[in-house]
Formats: sequence, C-alpha cells, structure tokens
Amino acid sequence: MRPPATESFLQRVRQHLQALPATERQLADFVLEFPGELASYAGNELAQLAKVSPSTVSRFIRRLGYENYEEARRQVREDKQSGSPLFQSATEAFQRGQMLATHRERSLANLINTLDQLSEPQLSEIVQAIIAARQVLIFGSRSSHAFAQYLRWQIIQVVPQVISLPGPGETLAEYTASLNKNDCVIIFGMRRQTRQMAALLATASKAGAAVLLVSDQASPHYAAATWSIQCDCHGSGLLDNHVAVMAVCDLLATMVLEAAGAPGRKRLAAIEQQHEQHQEF
Repeated sequence: MRPPATESFLQRVRQHLQALPATERQLADFVLEFPGELASYAGNELAQLAKVSPSTVSRFIRRLGYENYEEARRQVREDKQSGSPLFQSATEAFQRGQMLATHRERSLANLINTLDQLSEPQLSEIVQAIIAARQVLIFGSRSSHAFAQYLRWQIIQVVPQVISLPGPGETLAEYTASLNKNDCVIIFGMRRQTRQMAALLATASKAGAAVLLVSDQASPHYAAATWSIQCDCHGSGLLDNHVAVMAVCDLLATMVLEAAGAPGRKRLAAIEQQHEQHQEF
C-alpha cells in the first residue's frame, strides 16, 4: 500500500529504517544525512555518492512507496521548500573556497530585490500607523523572534506602547482579546513558522487592526494583511540569508524615529535623562 501523500520523504525513510537490508540501510543513512542530494543527482549518481549499486537505489525507492526515482525527486524538491537546512545541498562556492565573495553577492542581491519592491507612500502609511496606534504589538517566533525584538527595541524610544508578544509564560489570547481598530500589529513570518502566526493574523484582521506582515518569498501570501513585505532571503549555503530583513527593520525604525516629531523627541529626551539619573551606561 502506498504511503499517504502527506508523508514527507524523510518520514518514509525513517518508517522503513529498522527493517532495511544492509545495503539499503547504507543508502538510507546517506539520504537521511544529505536528503537534498536526491533532488540534485540522477539515480546512478546517488548510488556512487552512497557507495551502493543503482539496483539498490531502485529497490529502496520502490520500498518507500514511490513509482520511480523521479517521483521521489519531485517530493524532495517540494520538501526543500519547507526551509529545512537538511534539504539544502552543499554549495560549489564552499567547495571552491569562495564563500565570502558568494555571500557578499547574495546579500547585495537580496537587498536590492527587497528594497526595489518598496515605495515611499507604502512605507509612510506603515510608519504613520505605527505612530498613531494605541499600541503596537510585534510578533515573531523561531528565527523571526530576533527581528521582532530588534524592531521593538528601536521604535520604543519614541513610541510608548510597543509590546513583543507573547512574553514568557504568556499566551497570545491575553493580548488579542483586547485588539481593536486603533492598534497596529507587526508580524515577522519567515518560513517554518508556528501555528501562532496564522492565528494572530486572523484575529488581528478580524479586529480591524492595521497589520504589517514581513515575510520571505518562500512564505505564503496573506491577503488579509494591510501591508505585506516579502524579503528576498535566498542563502549562499545551508541557511537563509536575512540581510534584507534587517535592512527593512532598520529602514522602518529610522523612518519612525524621524516621523515621530516633537512628541517622539520629548520621549527620547526623557529616556536619555533617566539614563543619566540611573547611571545606566
């Protein structure tokens, strides 16, 4: 019986692992360590890499429930879109010792591709919504958590009510229960997010809050968001490159600090005065 279509390639391999003959187990161990290689090589090439015969590859693929090698390759390509570093192939740049130059070019390309899609009117709308909001809630889990914390840290200097959520021991519901149209919600949603993100998007939109979604080009588009910025995060190695995300954070923070006007300057001056009084630096 063929495995359910929802099972990933790695799930299929792990289910059969203990019962595999020795040569197929050798192949399974190889693809579990480098699953992305299946999408990059033909069957005979994979056999050479794993040091097994082409017939072993064929038997192994059929045992997993695939009609043929190409069907397995298609699923691996789909699984790669999940963003798992396991599915990213080793780069030629690393093998040639040219990672620095490659990373530089990739970072510059990501910056240009991301910033070119933005417009001054769109950014001004976002900034004004942040400044005028009753409260600004910023969410990000996993790798996105750092971006949420960074943006909050920057704009809280001129915007009093900026909250990173959820805090330790807290739930989203403790914040979303009181959301309304006077609030602004900023969500960082790089791929492989938790279910909390979708729940927050739906709740914030239903409450009428202004919603900014900062994601990457591999993440799904949410039409309900008021504004959506999709950053180019293609990496030169196993990990996504988030240079463009940090650039967007810096751009928004700079614009908020500039647009906050006299009230923002007054708050900033009060903070600096408190720093001096408390001798915090």
